Amino acid sequence: MNIEYSLTVGLSAMEGRGFYYPSDTAIGRDGRFYVVNRSLESVDRGVRVTMCDIQSEYYGIFGSYGEADGQFVWASCAALDSAGRVYITDERLGRVSVFDPDGAFARKWGTKGNGTGELDGPSGIAIDADDAVYVSDTYNNRVQKFTDGGDHLLTFGQGDLDLPWGVTVAPSGDVYVADWGNDRIARFSPTGQLVGAYGKPGRGDGQLTRPASVAVDEDGWMYVADWGNERVQVLDPDGGFVMKTRGEATLSKWAENFLRINVEEADARSRANLEPKIDLFDPDDPHEESSHVEKLFWSPMSVKLDDEGRLYVTESNRHRIQIFQKTA
Repeated sequence: MNIEYSLTVGLSAMEGRGFYYPSDTAIGRDGRFYVVNRSLESVDRGVRVTMCDIQSEYYGIFGSYGEADGQFVWASCAALDSAGRVYITDERLGRVSVFDPDGAFARKWGTKGNGTGELDGPSGIAIDADDAVYVSDTYNNRVQKFTDGGDHLLTFGQGDLDLPWGVTVAPSGDVYVADWGNDRIARFSPTGQLVGAYGKPGRGDGQLTRPASVAVDEDGWMYVADWGNERVQVLDPDGGFVMKTRGEATLSKWAENFLRINVEEADARSRANLEPKIDLFDPDDPHEESSHVEKLFWSPMSVKLDDEGRLYVTESNRHRIQIFQKTA
């Protein structure tokens, strides 16, 4: 199993077409995807959800900063149900907001706290074939399962998880969690029993440092946003290392359009060294290199698979999505 770079979607923009510190992407069956823009804590107007597709067609935005219906403070992650409704977690407000496929607000649910059914820092969200909703209840160190209307069904992971972030439901029905604080991927049965754990702390092949997200294909192969190592790794169904990538981004269509209009910036870019030689303060720490080399991932927050076998990597600090194709 391998993945090969295909293209990049995105452009840094605080409003309108583009992304601003995106944290997750949800992909619809019609090819439209929904990009959650978390923004910065001090920049309210960057918060929104951008609707676009792999061809860089732009369909608009919805949501804004605030606590009213349809607004977010710390928007985190997104998932779609069988009807195409969009569910978005809000880490600060401790709730889930639901929108129709065009971005119209439908409802919200969730109460901040640590009791059964309450949420403290909800982040990752996933929806299974029966439209049950799984939420990483990050600061309560657990995952909770709800109906699509927010009624509590199940709690699991207490004692096994430490600050869980991304969550996904595999085609098998098992639930995989990016166990951020434990530097591993935790796998649970549909009834909440821990049945596997993959990875251990470190920077070597197959090791993980603060993983943020995981995607799982129909054969059980895992694709991990190894956030603390500024890379994506592919693991086999038993957790064995297969391959890794630090990113290979090229210009997106939106960026190309921007440079055609802004000729002075295009000229400066044409003369710039986009892969400079850097005297790294700590050669074993990938963050400095990622911050200086444009093509590399810089804060890969999310990995998602679509029905065509494409892998979408949402990287927050470069305001873009790198898309890869699975190959045999």
